[in-house]
Amino acid sequence: MKVAVPTRGNVVDDHFGHCEAYTIFSIDTTNKIEKTELLPSPQGCGCKSNIASVLKEMGVTTMLAGNMGNGALNVLNQNGIQVFRGCSGNVHQLVETYLKGFVFDSGEGCKSHEQHQHEENGQGHQCGNH
Repeated sequence: MKVAVPTRGNVVDDHFGHCEAYTIFSIDTTNKIEKTELLPSPQGCGCKSNIASVLKEMGVTTMLAGNMGNGALNVLNQNGIQVFRGCSGNVHQLVETYLKGFVFDSGEGCKSHEQHQHEENGQGHQCGNH
Protein backbone atom coordinates (compact mmCIF):
# COMPACT_ATOMS: atom_id res chain seq x y z
CA MET A 1 0.00 0.00 0.00
CA LYS A 2 1.15 3.55 -0.68
CA VAL A 3 -0.04 6.71 1.05
CA ALA A 4 0.62 10.23 -0.28
CA VAL A 5 0.69 13.41 1.80
CA PRO A 6 0.90 16.96 0.35
CA THR A 7 3.96 18.32 2.14
CA ARG A 8 5.70 21.61 2.89
CA GLY A 9 8.85 21.04 4.91
CA ASN A 10 7.95 18.03 7.05
CA VAL A 11 4.33 19.00 7.73
CA VAL A 12 1.04 18.57 5.87
CA ASP A 13 0.53 21.45 3.46
CA ASP A 14 -2.84 23.05 4.07
CA HIS A 15 -3.69 23.16 0.36
CA PHE A 16 -3.19 20.09 -1.83
CA GLY A 17 -2.69 21.98 -5.10
CA HIS A 18 0.05 24.29 -3.88
CA CYS A 19 2.31 21.98 -1.88
CA GLU A 20 6.08 21.78 -2.37
CA ALA A 21 6.03 18.01 -2.79
CA TYR A 22 4.12 14.83 -2.05
CA THR A 23 5.65 12.52 0.52
CA ILE A 24 4.93 8.95 -0.59
CA PHE A 25 4.93 6.32 2.15
CA SER A 26 5.27 2.65 1.19
CA ILE A 27 3.54 0.50 3.80
CA ASP A 28 4.51 -3.15 4.27
CA THR A 29 2.17 -6.06 5.00
CA THR A 30 2.55 -5.56 8.77
CA ASN A 31 1.25 -1.96 8.49
CA LYS A 32 4.68 -0.41 9.08
CA ILE A 33 6.33 2.34 7.04
CA GLU A 34 8.79 0.58 4.78
CA LYS A 35 10.19 3.63 2.95
CA THR A 36 9.42 7.22 2.04
CA GLU A 37 10.13 9.23 -1.08
CA LEU A 38 9.47 12.80 -2.19
CA LEU A 39 7.66 13.57 -5.43
CA PRO A 40 8.02 17.24 -6.45
CA SER A 41 4.67 18.92 -6.99
CA PRO A 42 3.73 20.05 -10.50
CA GLN A 43 3.29 23.79 -10.77
CA GLY A 44 -0.22 25.18 -10.83
CA CYS A 45 -3.59 23.94 -9.74
CA GLY A 46 -3.70 20.39 -8.38
CA CYS A 47 -6.98 19.47 -10.06
CA LYS A 48 -5.74 20.55 -13.50
CA SER A 49 -2.33 18.90 -13.25
CA ASN A 50 -1.63 15.24 -13.96
CA ILE A 51 -0.67 14.54 -10.32
CA ALA A 52 -3.59 12.14 -9.73
CA SER A 53 -2.59 9.89 -12.62
CA VAL A 54 1.09 10.06 -11.61
CA LEU A 55 0.21 9.04 -8.04
CA LYS A 56 -2.00 6.24 -9.37
CA GLU A 57 0.85 4.94 -11.56
CA MET A 58 3.09 4.93 -8.47
CA GLY A 59 0.56 2.71 -6.68
CA VAL A 60 -0.85 5.34 -4.32
CA THR A 61 -4.30 4.37 -3.00
CA THR A 62 -4.69 6.88 -0.16
CA MET A 63 -4.17 10.65 0.15
CA LEU A 64 -3.98 12.29 3.59
CA ALA A 65 -4.49 16.00 2.90
CA GLY A 66 -5.11 19.27 4.65
CA ASN A 67 -7.59 20.89 2.32
CA MET A 68 -8.62 20.72 -1.31
CA GLY A 69 -11.44 21.76 -3.57
CA ASN A 70 -14.03 19.43 -5.04
CA GLY A 71 -12.30 19.38 -8.45
CA ALA A 72 -9.13 17.88 -6.98
CA LEU A 73 -11.12 15.50 -4.78
CA ASN A 74 -13.08 14.22 -7.79
CA VAL A 75 -9.96 13.73 -9.93
CA LEU A 76 -8.20 11.80 -7.16
CA ASN A 77 -11.28 9.64 -6.51
CA GLN A 78 -11.65 8.92 -10.25
CA ASN A 79 -8.07 7.63 -10.15
CA GLY A 80 -8.88 5.22 -7.32
CA ILE A 81 -7.29 7.32 -4.58
CA GLN A 82 -9.24 7.59 -1.32
CA VAL A 83 -8.88 11.05 0.22
CA PHE A 84 -8.91 12.02 3.89
CA ARG A 85 -9.23 15.81 4.28
CA GLY A 86 -8.64 17.91 7.39
CA CYS A 87 -5.20 16.46 8.20
CA SER A 88 -2.39 18.52 9.73
CA GLY A 89 0.93 18.26 11.53
CA ASN A 90 4.06 16.20 11.01
CA VAL A 91 3.66 13.90 7.99
CA HIS A 92 5.35 10.87 9.61
CA GLN A 93 3.23 11.15 12.76
CA LEU A 94 0.10 11.56 10.62
CA VAL A 95 0.79 8.36 8.67
CA GLU A 96 1.52 6.46 11.90
CA THR A 97 -1.82 7.70 13.30
CA TYR A 98 -3.58 6.69 10.05
CA LEU A 99 -2.09 3.19 10.23
CA LYS A 100 -3.52 2.85 13.75
CA GLY A 101 -6.99 3.70 12.39
CA PHE A 102 -7.35 7.15 13.92
CA VAL A 103 -7.59 9.37 10.82
CA PHE A 104 -10.99 10.24 9.36
CA ASP A 105 -12.11 12.50 6.51
CA SER A 106 -13.36 15.88 7.73
CA GLY A 107 -15.93 15.88 4.91
CA GLU A 108 -15.15 19.52 4.21
CA GLY A 109 -13.57 20.93 1.09
CA CYS A 110 -11.91 24.27 0.61
CA LYS A 111 -14.78 26.62 1.53
CA SER A 112 -13.45 29.65 -0.29
CA HIS A 113 -11.85 27.69 -3.12
CA GLU A 114 -13.12 29.80 -6.00
CA GLN A 115 -12.10 33.01 -4.21
CA HIS A 116 -8.69 31.66 -3.18
CA GLN A 117 -5.96 34.04 -4.30
CA HIS A 118 -2.73 32.73 -5.78
CA GLU A 119 0.01 34.30 -3.68
CA GLU A 120 2.40 34.43 -6.58
CA ASN A 121 0.22 36.39 -9.01
CA GLY A 122 -2.87 37.65 -7.15
CA GLN A 123 -5.28 36.06 -9.64
CA GLY A 124 -8.42 34.16 -8.62
CA HIS A 125 -8.27 30.39 -8.26
CA GLN A 126 -10.61 28.77 -10.78
CA CYS A 127 -10.31 25.02 -10.12
CA GLY A 128 -13.99 24.53 -9.35
CA ASN A 129 -15.09 25.97 -12.68
CA HIS A 130 -14.44 23.11 -15.10
